[in-house]
Amino acid sequence: MNDSTATHMMQLYAQLLEADRAYYHDNAPIMDDASYDALRRALEALEQEHPHYVHPDRLLDKVGIAPASGFGKITHGVPMLSLANAFSAEDVADFVDRVQRGLMNASVSFMVEPKIDGLSFSALYEYGRLVHVATRGDGTQGEDITANFRTLKQCVSQLTQAIPRIELRGEVYMSHDDFAALNAGQEARNQKIFANPRNAAAGSLRQLDATITATRPLSYFIYGCGAHEGLPCSNQAEFFAWCAEQGLPVNPQAQQVHNVAMIEEHYQRLMHERSHLGYDIDGMVIKVNEFALQERLGAIARSPRWAIAYKFPAEQARTRLEDIIIQVGRTGALTPVAVLRPVTVGGVVVSRATLHNRDEIERKDLRIGDHVLVERAGDVIPYVSCALLDEREASAQPYIFPDHCPVCGSPAVQEADEAVTRCTGGLVCDAQRVERIKHAVKRGCFDIEGLGGKNSELLCERGLVRTLSDIFTLQERNRDSLTPLRKLEGWGIKSETKLFEAIESARSISLSRFIYALGIRHIGENTAELLATHYHTMDNFMHAMQNFSTATSEDLRNIHGIGDAVVGALQQFFAHPAQKEEVECLRTLVQVQDTIAPMIAQDSIFAGKTLVFTGSLSLCSRDEAKRRALSLGAKVASSVSRKTDYVIAGSDAGSKLTQAQTLGLTILSEQEWMEQTR
Repeated sequence: MNDSTATHMMQLYAQLLEADRAYYHDNAPIMDDASYDALRRALEALEQEHPHYVHPDRLLDKVGIAPASGFGKITHGVPMLSLANAFSAEDVADFVDRVQRGLMNASVSFMVEPKIDGLSFSALYEYGRLVHVATRGDGTQGEDITANFRTLKQCVSQLTQAIPRIELRGEVYMSHDDFAALNAGQEARNQKIFANPRNAAAGSLRQLDATITATRPLSYFIYGCGAHEGLPCSNQAEFFAWCAEQGLPVNPQAQQVHNVAMIEEHYQRLMHERSHLGYDIDGMVIKVNEFALQERLGAIARSPRWAIAYKFPAEQARTRLEDIIIQVGRTGALTPVAVLRPVTVGGVVVSRATLHNRDEIERKDLRIGDHVLVERAGDVIPYVSCALLDEREASAQPYIFPDHCPVCGSPAVQEADEAVTRCTGGLVCDAQRVERIKHAVKRGCFDIEGLGGKNSELLCERGLVRTLSDIFTLQERNRDSLTPLRKLEGWGIKSETKLFEAIESARSISLSRFIYALGIRHIGENTAELLATHYHTMDNFMHAMQNFSTATSEDLRNIHGIGDAVVGALQQFFAHPAQKEEVECLRTLVQVQDTIAPMIAQDSIFAGKTLVFTGSLSLCSRDEAKRRALSLGAKVASSVSRKTDYVIAGSDAGSKLTQAQTLGLTILSEQEWMEQTR
């Protein structure tokens, strides 16, 4: 296997791991089901083609992701496996054929039921009493959500039949009506709006505060069982009937079938009725009915051999692309949005769909006035799949992507290695204002306690803070205001006083933190530290930035760890007159401390090496660890690559540790790192 193939496989692995973490931990999927399935199939094909390559931590054998640190951990009596996927009638026929061959052509019946798009759980009952409830987690261990689950209206704390032990498996979901009502309430309270019912259900059930879960309209279905003792059932059909007798909710759409034709008939009926069910499903689950036959068939590393998920295709509809508008996100990204003639796709009326970026419009050759096909991938995200070119009118012209931000008028640029076009307005763009303020006040920047996310949003919405410098004039303006902060809802004299004390404390800031607080693209904490160490004083830094020249570029590139992307970002940022003016204004309101060059230990084994810290550090803070590394002459990077020399892994290390293992890098525990740097 050549290096390019190995690199591609590693990239696929990293993408899937990131998607798993976003889906299972953050309840905020970064890709639709179809894209995720395509990545898995691509990685599976490569691993089959190159069997000599065995990943040290093979993702395709894993289920979900390890439990988050905020919850207790519960080990499942029987692993909670995931399901293999079928995408066609042929795939289903192959599955049935494998089952029958595996059972020596014994007579087999199947149970089919909707595949709920929610959050899986396992509830342990002992002698009829609910003991604990856990999420799927990584399939072996899940998060302890017992207190949260008990708040559900459907929760059954005591079964009517006190069998010795049973792990009930189910799926928590949120109905369409409940989801709409929840979001309406969230919007009225100016709180987070959930993207879809699955995110809302998962986020609600995984709250660290169970009282929040209690306010959320969650439902669930029981679909199976894990370890059990004394269960008076021999098959899935009997199990569903037994659950109903215990008062446990089971899906009324479940049905017993006997052959491929009956499976396909039920699948087509379910696909036709899905928009009327009142909750999201993304396919149909097919299971061997008899428990004894399930046991005979067994499982592979990730999924059982006796069950499969028959996934629905993305729903499509024809409509007209009436316009393309540009939305500017909080990070300055210009996202084109298709304005569509309203059309129903999968039971949902769609009138807008993201077009992602300039390259996507050009690749699909989309033009205003085109007749287009619209899909809802994974029944969640509507998108324009293609233009119907044979119906294109002669007047349709290629779309010209704007080269200036529609919000602030600043130049909009697309960097050579990126698909996204971004506004360069930064500090002076209203669309980016809230996010810029949130960044500037966080730890590692100005660190202003009391000016977190919600308060930053409130002050920006009311026009009290429009720029970073406004933060440091707020107290004076508040003193003369007819509606001071203390009179706002949720505020008082005490909270107002604390905020102004925190702002005063933040007026003295190091040069590196000041540079980082500006939110300049490509400049994180490490790069800001390099710049501060190089220029030493704010005057030196500003003189170089305000008189940017070829010599400045060369000087910057001579700093180890700074490349073209950083040089270009600095030049672009300080070329904007309004941003330059804002930085100068901010300088008059705060005191920027000079940077003293660290004494570097040249004899250290880490001198000249590139280090990456990952996971949670317990023996020192992340900032202290970075300072220690810099004092030893090391460079601290934020991502793992072949150029990385050491990876220092704390607890709960994630994809960076996996990448390091794949690349064969030197990995040190936090304890080993501390011992070698004393």
